Amino acid sequence: MNLLLLSNSTQHGRGYLEHALDTVTGFLPAGARLAFVPYALADHDTYTARVRGALADAGIDVRGVHEGGDPLARLDEADAVFVGGGNSFRLLSALYRTGLREALVKAVRGGLPYMGASAGTNMAAPSLRTTNDMPIVEPPSFETLGLVPFQINPHYLDPDPGSTHKGETREERLREFLEENDVPVLGLREGSWLRVEGDRAVLGGERDARLFRRGTAPRELAVGSPRTYLLAGRGVFPPAPPPCAPGAPRAPRGVPRPRP
Repeated sequence: MNLLLLSNSTQHGRGYLEHALDTVTGFLPAGARLAFVPYALADHDTYTARVRGALADAGIDVRGVHEGGDPLARLDEADAVFVGGGNSFRLLSALYRTGLREALVKAVRGGLPYMGASAGTNMAAPSLRTTNDMPIVEPPSFETLGLVPFQINPHYLDPDPGSTHKGETREERLREFLEENDVPVLGLREGSWLRVEGDRAVLGGERDARLFRRGTAPRELAVGSPRTYLLAGRGVFPPAPPPCAPGAPRAPRGVPRPRP
């Protein structure tokens, strides 16, 4: 597969995609017809226009999958796909509703270049469970695209030792995730990204990443270093609960199915 997974699309003090523009335009085929998936935000037209404006000088033809009435047709005619950021729950719900979830898995595993940012990067993991977002809608499942076998936490924020905020830090939340799931989590700080080409994965951008594993202390991963081992193996999620009998309380939803 051919993936570019950005932690964020907008960096402080810079325009949309500006901090990663050379990497983005180098990743996309020259003159590409780019299918943009805008479903993480409510205003699809404005969002698509923003992406179109950011990539116009590079000669990239941006087409929103919502334009023309058939998202699957827009994907079929594309040379690459970009899944934008916003609310991950809203995005995943729309992918299921439109049939794009299954179509994306098939197309990207068949070689279609996939670029994600923030929520779009969350979609590349096996599960929605390491998103930072509020569940404003309920998707049919937490199972995402599974393009990589580990979890990703975009916009990763380091704990601030001087903070008086009593809520959980990002690190505490990811440790809680690992108490229930034995799956590595890559914390991508803002300004960083992961590039995957076939069986090779390399960190890029301005800041190092942080890797969380069950039973071990978090470790720093340097920008520019190959991290191919991240693509090996499969994580372990709790098994799905049995179906409820008629009239019984509803079973929890959103448990990813095991992958071979």
